[in-house]
Amino acid sequence: MADLAGLFLVAFSAATLLPGGSEAALLALDALGGRSTLTLLAVASAGNVLGAVANYWLGRGALRFQDRRWFPVSPAALEKGRAWFARWGQWSVLLAWVPVIGDPITVAAGVMRMNFALFTLLVTLSKTLRYMALLGVFGLFA
Repeated sequence: MADLAGLFLVAFSAATLLPGGSEAALLALDALGGRSTLTLLAVASAGNVLGAVANYWLGRGALRFQDRRWFPVSPAALEKGRAWFARWGQWSVLLAWVPVIGDPITVAAGVMRMNFALFTLLVTLSKTLRYMALLGVFGLFA
């Protein structure tokens, strides 16, 4: 059970603004064979989606602090992010799985007050399909 809890935590943190990746942990546990691939997929996906949800809610609440000196995003960068999200829209959330840009997209979705149900659906779809593809490709060579 500790292996699944560890996978969940790694997947959760990988989806937040914290640095990290979950793919190696997922593939290592799959290679060890102690758990079904479906179980590993579900745990990693749940952790990764909940990490993105945490980013969303951080974004929802972040703007109340934008006038503070310590706020980490400049007004220019905030406006650039708004313009990008307005241009590419809510469908950009399907890129939440992409390293480097995925986490800021989920924060931007919160800042832009994207519909939470649609956000959750799109993030779940994108992150789960990414893990499925990863496990499928890994399975071909294992």
